[in-house]
Amino acid sequence: MSLEESPPTRALDKDVAVDHGRTGKTASITSELASLGKGEVFSLESVDPALNAKMHLVNNAIDEIGWTGYHYKLFVLNGFGYAVDSLLLLLQSIVQPQVNLEFSPPFKAGLTIALYVGLLLGALFWGLTADIIGRKYAFNFSLLICSVFAIVSGACENYDLLAFFVAVSAFGGGGNLILDTTVFLEYLPSSKQWLLTLLAAWWGVGQMVAGLIAWPFMSNYSCLDAATCTKANNMGWRYEFYTCGAIVFVMSIARVTVIRLKETPKYLLGQGKDEEVVQTLQWMAAKYNRPCSLTIEHLNACGVINTSKSKSKFSVGELMVHLRGLFLTKKMALSTSLVWFSWTLIGLAYPLYNVFLPEYLKSRGAQTGSGDNYTTWRNYAITNMCSVWGPVLAGFMCEWKFLGRRGTMAVGAIVTMIFFFAYTGVRTGAQNLGFNCAISFCLNIYYGTLYAYTPEVLPSAHRATGNGISVAFNRVMGIVSAVVAISANTATSVPIFICAALYIVMAIVAVCFPFEPYGRRAA
Repeated sequence: MSLEESPPTRALDKDVAVDHGRTGKTASITSELASLGKGEVFSLESVDPALNAKMHLVNNAIDEIGWTGYHYKLFVLNGFGYAVDSLLLLLQSIVQPQVNLEFSPPFKAGLTIALYVGLLLGALFWGLTADIIGRKYAFNFSLLICSVFAIVSGACENYDLLAFFVAVSAFGGGGNLILDTTVFLEYLPSSKQWLLTLLAAWWGVGQMVAGLIAWPFMSNYSCLDAATCTKANNMGWRYEFYTCGAIVFVMSIARVTVIRLKETPKYLLGQGKDEEVVQTLQWMAAKYNRPCSLTIEHLNACGVINTSKSKSKFSVGELMVHLRGLFLTKKMALSTSLVWFSWTLIGLAYPLYNVFLPEYLKSRGAQTGSGDNYTTWRNYAITNMCSVWGPVLAGFMCEWKFLGRRGTMAVGAIVTMIFFFAYTGVRTGAQNLGFNCAISFCLNIYYGTLYAYTPEVLPSAHRATGNGISVAFNRVMGIVSAVVAISANTATSVPIFICAALYIVMAIVAVCFPFEPYGRRAA
């Protein structure tokens, strides 16, 4: 069988259904059980039939257990990771103008580049290792690293040291986007898979928190020019680091104490640990009083998997196994390539707008008579509040059959492009705020759906690797965006036109994706 949308494995479904009947709990069958006949997004029957059959059984078991309190905790605590990533990006963009006034660095975009270098290294490190050593270590420790060094950044007395600690903090946070979507998806019943898109609303929450904190601190504790700027009259950016770092620290402690994450069953399956897969799912079923008819005998009957790991766990060979696993067939190779290309495009377009948003607001505000510090940071907070609701709408849109994930991304990209072009004609303060709110809202329809779509179309044994490389392409272009913004001049409309053109290409690529996860289960 080629890599097409896989049909239900009816013989396997029958075994599970029989055992479920023996439990005598037919009254507890919920809407999740309607998913038992669904096929996966793609089939690996021709590549590894044992893994393909076992994945179908594990998906059946997860659907049989359904939505539980454990998933509520995952939604909130994984959402923290989303929030932290956007908070880091916005934190850097908020403080950079004031940091430049205080330290007068020779290269004005140094903090942006330091941030993206840290995020790039974090994405590669946490993403590539999560398929080798597991998901839970990165999940538990990445936020802690991020929070500690964010707080330390606020105490820095020179620019070079600040850039270094910003990069280290970003390294800690760089794996969050990879692990948050991966862990949540690998526990998620298929009837709730749309929540992976909604999870991106936390991205907007992070932006909103950063903006609301900046409003009082940056408008009241910021110097006005380099000539008179000192640490004493420019404490706002330091307060921003301290406050945001403290919030992330609380989040990191909550991750370890509230959920005590168990390794995901799909990761364990890819590692050949069938007994642990069954133990994890049976533990969840018992804890929340749900049926789970999966047994070790069911998995053993499928055979032995042979494609998801090498003989030596910590080796170049193991890494190559995970890279090759993303290109097992022509259709999967096309999918992986287009996903990486999309992340590259959004990696340039998103920071070119959002990272330099305070400068756009201030320069356009000056042109319309509303460029004072208070109005700039008020508008910044309001704009970022609007970003929360883009993924919320996207979560519902991606469940419309005629749109699905691909259509939702295309619509989000096209509408964002329209508002970008319209923004170049801003003439009043109200237009300045209104168009920025519209862009922030629509941009996150596309971005939130891309975040969810990426892990859905990657095989679970290699999901973190593929996701990590996707985000790494994004971070590389973030570095490029800093150079483009300087050469194109954020006081002009050139960066905005570049963003608009990029979103046209993103819409076209979204339509060309070979897989549509709507109505299917992640493999």
